[in-house]
Order: sequence, then structure tokens, then C-alpha cells
Amino acid sequence: MHKLDWELYLLPFEQAVEEIKVKIKNIRNELRKRKEHSPIEFAVGRVKSIPSIYNKANRLQFPIDENICWEIRDIAGIRVIAGIRVICQFIDDIPAVVEMIRNRGDMRVYLEKDYVSTPKESGYRGYHLAVEYPIMMAGGQVTIPVEIQIRTLGMNFWATIEHSLNYKYEGIIPSNIRQRLFEVAKASYKLDSEMNNIRDEIKDAQAEFTKKEVPMESLLSLVELDLDVDAAMDEGSMNERTEEENDKR
Repeated sequence: MHKLDWELYLLPFEQAVEEIKVKIKNIRNELRKRKEHSPIEFAVGRVKSIPSIYNKANRLQFPIDENICWEIRDIAGIRVIAGIRVICQFIDDIPAVVEMIRNRGDMRVYLEKDYVSTPKESGYRGYHLAVEYPIMMAGGQVTIPVEIQIRTLGMNFWATIEHSLNYKYEGIIPSNIRQRLFEVAKASYKLDSEMNNIRDEIKDAQAEFTKKEVPMESLLSLVELDLDVDAAMDEGSMNERTEEENDKR
């Protein structure tokens, strides 16, 4: 078995992530320019680090070769090398985004996992889609598996905190803290639900802010800029630990 040229092997995954991010952001921008509610607040994406790929391959006991991206998909379910995260304001925005992705002609959904209505044991919520995405490379078209996670701001905040604690405790969070995290997850979902119940009032208020030229867009842009910088390697490396723990749960 020849040694993989990782820089070359991961290139189409990086391209797929960038293309999908741009397309998702274009949907958001178009809806906002139409003065319509956008279910998409922002989108971020990344490709697994090489050490993380090796760790997963060793843990699941399969060879590292050109088919590794599909082997990870087949053995580890929805966990793939390239990932996109779409953040929404409201719970009801999540199925809207899911439907948008299902209806796209430039990608095919092959697996879905609904952790919104059926959360994980840890309390985690989110909706996960695995898609096959074709891209054009110098040698022709290749199809890349990409995972798309869809969460509310509240769900994403909780997942980020859990991820930090997993990193601190090396994947073994003390039972008392894990229980408190679970309770926080329930409280966060209750808040999401209440916000969802008054979403029309919130949307009307945001429209009024826009008319009065309150710099809401500037604030959102700053948040997106901070979260969408691909050079933020800390987030990438820490997310790998979270994925490993999700596989174990």
C-alpha cells in the first residue's frame, strides 16, 4: 500500500467545504435582500485534521487508503472527513434548512439523524445530514461525502461548552458535571422553545430595528467573522475531540 499524499487527498474536501459554505451564505443573503426571513444565521466549515483521521481509523480498525472517506462514512455512520455547521435562530428554522438542502440539485442526501426531537443521552440536540457532493477537479468530477450539522444558537452554545469540558477532562467528564450539563441542555431547549413560540414578535422587532438602522447587521457580521475564520485552528483541533466523544456515546 502506497503512502497517501494527504495534502493532495484532502484538497477536494477543502474545496467542497468552501463551495457549500458559499452556497449556504448566498441563500441567506438572497433572502435578506428580498426582505424575507432567513432561517440561516451563519455557516462554518472545516476538514478533519490528519491526526484525527488516523485516530479514528485506528479506533475503528480499518486501513488508511484512498477509500478512507467512504469507510469512515460506512462504519462510523454520519461522521465524515468534511463538515459544515449551519446555525439558525429558531427551532422551526431547522426543518426549513433541512428541506432546502434536500431539494438542492447539486448534492444528494444519503443519511439523516434527527437529534432535535430525539436528543443524545448527553442532552445534545441538532439535525445532521450526510450528503454526496460532486465537485470538478483537474482530473474530472469527484464525489465527496460531507456532513451538515444544523443547530440553533442555543444548541450550538451548549455543544461548544460540552466540547470544552470534554477537552479539559480528556473525554471523561465527572458524573456530577455531566448531569448538570444534561440539565442545562433541557433548560436551553426550553428557552429555544419559548423563543420559537414568540418568533413572529421577534421577527417583527428585528424588522423594526432594520428600519431604524440599528446596526444589527454589523453585530451579526462581527459574530460571523469571528466564527468563520478558517485559520482558527484551535476550534478545529478541539472539535476533533468532541467528534471522538460523540462516537463513543
